[in-house]
Amino acid sequence: MKSKKIVGSVTLVLFGIIFGVVLVTGFGWVSPTSASVQIGASEPPVKEINADANAFNNAFVEVSEKVTPSIVSIRVVSEVKSNPHDNFKFFFPFRDDIPKEQQGGGSGVIISQDGYILTNNHVVKDAKMVEVGLHDKRLVDATVVGTDPLTDLAVIKIDAEDLQVSYLGDSDKLKVGEWVMAIGNPLSLASTVTAGIVSAIGRNINIIRDSYGVEDFIQTDAAINPGNSGGALVNLRGEVIGINTAIATDGMSNGFIGYGFAIPINLAKSVAEDLIENGKVSRGYIGVSISMVDAATARALGMDKPKGVMIQSLVEDGAAAKEDIKEGDIILEVDGFEVNAPNELQSYIARKRAGQTVNVTLFRDGDEIERNVTLKGRDDDDDAKPVAKREKDVDEEKEPVELTIDDLGMTIKNLTSQDYETFDIEEGIKITDVKRYGRAFNQNLFRNSVILEVDRKPIDSVTEFEEITEAKKGEAILLKVKDAQGNTRFVGIEIPD
Repeated sequence: MKSKKIVGSVTLVLFGIIFGVVLVTGFGWVSPTSASVQIGASEPPVKEINADANAFNNAFVEVSEKVTPSIVSIRVVSEVKSNPHDNFKFFFPFRDDIPKEQQGGGSGVIISQDGYILTNNHVVKDAKMVEVGLHDKRLVDATVVGTDPLTDLAVIKIDAEDLQVSYLGDSDKLKVGEWVMAIGNPLSLASTVTAGIVSAIGRNINIIRDSYGVEDFIQTDAAINPGNSGGALVNLRGEVIGINTAIATDGMSNGFIGYGFAIPINLAKSVAEDLIENGKVSRGYIGVSISMVDAATARALGMDKPKGVMIQSLVEDGAAAKEDIKEGDIILEVDGFEVNAPNELQSYIARKRAGQTVNVTLFRDGDEIERNVTLKGRDDDDDAKPVAKREKDVDEEKEPVELTIDDLGMTIKNLTSQDYETFDIEEGIKITDVKRYGRAFNQNLFRNSVILEVDRKPIDSVTEFEEITEAKKGEAILLKVKDAQGNTRFVGIEIPD
C-alpha cells in the first residue's frame, strides 16, 4: 500500500515536470499567458520612407525647431474704455475707484537682437502693462514703442540677452499653394505650430474701420486661433512671410473654422522700421480714390482685358493732382509693380514715406503714359477737399422728360433747376428707377444718382443718352455718376444688341 503511494507521488511529480516543459518549449498544446503576447506587428508597414517624403517631413520639423525660439507670448493688462454699468449708476451706485482693467494676450516675433518685437496693434492697444514670455521660460516686462492702427501693427521692446532673432522673408514672392506654418500661442497653449497652404493673397476683409486702413492679407488654412495674433506665418525655409492677425469665425465660438489671415511681412517690416525710428508711421499718400476695373469698364475704355485700378476722384492739391493725373485714368503699375486691386496699390504705397517719389504707369485714351508722383503725408490732406467743379448758370428748366431703357433696366429723367442746385452740378441726367437684378443694378447704379458724362463727354438730356445707347448696341459705355452724397465715380456698362 505504501509502495503504491510512493509510485503515485512520483507519477505526479513527473507529470508536473512534463507540463512545465510544454509551457516553456511552446509545443502549442497549451496557450501562453498574456504576459508573453507580442503587442503590435513585428515590422512597420513601410520599411523605408521615400527620400523626398522624408525630406518634406523633416522640413517641418527643422522649421519648428529653429523658428519657435524667436516667437514670444505676450500678456497685456489694458484699460477698459467703457463700463457696462455706467448707464445704471442711478439705480446701482457702482464704485468709481474700482480699477477698470482687463487682461488679454497674443504672440510676437523678435525682430532685433536688442529686443524689438513685432506684434498686432489690437494685442497691445490701451496697454497699461505688457509682459513677454520667452521660449526659455523667462518673463520680461515690455514697453510699447509705437502702434499703427491703419495696418493693425505694433512694436514693443524688452531688455533681455541671448535673444533669437527671426529671419524676415520677401512676401512679394509668395505664391498661392505654398506650404506655410503658423507659430504662436493660441488659446494659452505656448509654442503651438500648425501647417497649411497659402489659400489666397491680397485679401481685403474690412476689419480695419478707417477709410485710410490698409488690408492686403495673406489667407491660409493653417489653423489660427485667438492668441495667435502677432505670431509668425513662415515658409518651409523658416522665413517669416506674415504676421498672423485675424481669423474667420462662425460668430459664436470665435474659433478657427477653416482659414486665417496674416499681414505681409514686407508691409510689416516697413511699418516696424518707421515705428522704431520715429514712434509713429510717416506714411505717404497719392491722394486718389480708386476702384477695381471690371469687364464692362475695361471694354468701355478699350482695354484688352480688365486690369489695373481706376481713379474715381482726386484730392485737391494732393500728390496725384499736381502731376497731370486725371479722374478716369487707370493705374497699371507703380515702380514696375503691377496692381489689379485697390488694396494692392494701398499696400505698396503704405510701405513708402511722405516725400518719396514713385513712378506710376497709367492707361489713358488707349495709351500708356508715365508720371512721377511725390507722396504727401496724411496730415497734408486732412483738410483737403475734392477737386472743385466749375459752376453753371441754369437759364431755364428743361422739360422733365422721363425715359425707361429696358435693356439697361433703369429709368432716366432730365434734371430740373432744383436738381442742379441739389447736386451742385452744371449738366447731367437723373436716374429715377433701377430694375432689380438688371444691368444697371448689377453695376451698382442707384436711384437718385446723376449721370454726368458718357464716354468722357458731358450729357444733359435723356434724348442724347438714348441716341448714344442706340449707336452703341453690342458695345460698352463709360458713365461718370454722382450719388446723393456727392461722391463721383466711373462705371462701365454693356449695351446688349
